[in-house]
Amino acid sequence: MNAMSLYAAPLGRVLISLIFLVAGWAKMTAYAGTLTYMESHNIPGILLPAVILIELGGGILILIGWQTRITALLMAGFTLLTAIFFHQFWVDAAQQNAFMKNVAIAGGFLFLVAYGAGVLSVDNRRRSDDRVASTVEQETP
Repeated sequence: MNAMSLYAAPLGRVLISLIFLVAGWAKMTAYAGTLTYMESHNIPGILLPAVILIELGGGILILIGWQTRITALLMAGFTLLTAIFFHQFWVDAAQQNAFMKNVAIAGGFLFLVAYGAGVLSVDNRRRSDDRVASTVEQETP
């Protein structure tokens, strides 16, 4: 394994999770304004706590690389839904870049679904522990 393989995956997880951690924190600290913004896009405000939980929780899980594949799949879906509901470039051409950014982020999440979190992750640590335990069980008479 070379340094690129070792460090690219965790750096990628940091970078992709950062946008969700910052956004979730911003929604939490500007709750009323976010609520108004969501409702202006015909999204029920009652969903805001779930959105904050998805952004912060999903961001943290991706960051540490725990349950990465399922979390990344859910985050890809969330990101695509966000693009459709909030960045409607077919209605407002100025939203095209934001829409495409969300599509690209969803694509990054699908890479995590396909390839996992990488070596430096909680997922990998758990697999390593499972392999050690399995080896010990096989060697025990």
